[in-house]
Amino acid sequence: MPWTSLYRERLRSAGEALQLVESGSRVYVHPGCGTPEPLVEALAARAPELENVEVTHMLTLGSAAYTRPGMERAFRHNGMFLGGNVRRAVHEGRADYIPIFLSEIENLFTSRAMPIDTALVTTSPPDAQGYLSLGVSIEATLTAAECARHVIAEVNHQMPRTLGDTFLHVSQVAALVETNRPLLEIPPEPPGPVQDRIGKYISELVPDGACLQLGIGAIPDAVLSCLKDHKDLGIHSEMVCDGVIPLIEQGVINNRRKAIHPHKCLIGFVLGTRKLFEFMHESAVFETQRTRYVNDPYRIAQNDRMVAINSAIEVDISGQVVSDSIGTKPYSGFGGQVDFIRGAARSKGGVPIIALPATTKDGKISRIVPTLKPGAGVVTSRADVHYVVTEYGVAYLHGKNLRQRAEALIAIAAPQFRDELTRYAAENQWLGAQTALMA
Repeated sequence: MPWTSLYRERLRSAGEALQLVESGSRVYVHPGCGTPEPLVEALAARAPELENVEVTHMLTLGSAAYTRPGMERAFRHNGMFLGGNVRRAVHEGRADYIPIFLSEIENLFTSRAMPIDTALVTTSPPDAQGYLSLGVSIEATLTAAECARHVIAEVNHQMPRTLGDTFLHVSQVAALVETNRPLLEIPPEPPGPVQDRIGKYISELVPDGACLQLGIGAIPDAVLSCLKDHKDLGIHSEMVCDGVIPLIEQGVINNRRKAIHPHKCLIGFVLGTRKLFEFMHESAVFETQRTRYVNDPYRIAQNDRMVAINSAIEVDISGQVVSDSIGTKPYSGFGGQVDFIRGAARSKGGVPIIALPATTKDGKISRIVPTLKPGAGVVTSRADVHYVVTEYGVAYLHGKNLRQRAEALIAIAAPQFRDELTRYAAENQWLGAQTALMA
């Protein structure tokens, strides 16, 4: 049967398509800007008919309607990276969180440790051969779809067609729901003075010809704004946001000196706005691949001068990094932080960076701390940490002893907290005798 006939035959309304979901099954939801919001709402509408459906995904946008109070009998969320739309449900015990490296998520599906019954995805319209692109977000979704018993696709006419390992064929999809809606967006967060200072310090660690991994938020955007005079930069990153567009247009990011995938920005997904989505459409600049490929530390390390820039919630004065929880409360996820910190550490001339403001926004709490909050989970171990950057400078920790680490981190803490940190280090005999007497 021609794919065009299959396509017409499998067209459904969202409500009709979601009839494929059964009680006791596991549903995977396409994350990020690819979140299929009409399918999510149609799934939630079936709550009176369903029991014990597990919903799993990484960071999604939109309503996450299946986590609303009162949905507990029908749905149980089991997230591998948490966003603001599901955080409350996890904190209130109505949903769960899986700590896991982004590079290892797909193995849960292929090994059938977490078999997927239904995958809800968003795609571009089909091409002339019947292939649908997953567009702005490939990450683990392509593998989840290939492993699922049923795939339900929102075919959104505003989803860009991206190139790389991004395609599902119409024959692989059980039900298709056509839409023409704007994708969910994450607008850029304008950097403030703190982020600008952090960005400047990081930019001074970036050599010409570097290959960059960047996250999302004001700090990565501040870094990018400081790189306009650099030359021959490349991208090998689990994700990018709108901030890369000017540097690509100016030729600063040209990927010429990359060892693998030269001339291409290798990514797993994007988190941004319509401007970025349109920039990516059928663009040969971007090579979009699964995160088991992009986030493989061995592959990352093949890039010389790999600069990995990752954020943290708090760092203790021995160098332990917390980035997925606030005390006992899960906040986000492991993501690709450890994948890229380790990959950059093994790269020739690599620069693994943890970046964070020295205090919370109100300045009342230090994020360089004597000890981690009770129950906080360490994402990046102190043995993995090389550079820590705040608005007060750069601390280099790799190969340093506890005294040297404490001294370096205290020096980049906010000034109003340095005495307290020094006293703690001295009381625990981490500092030399003279410093301990001064404390």
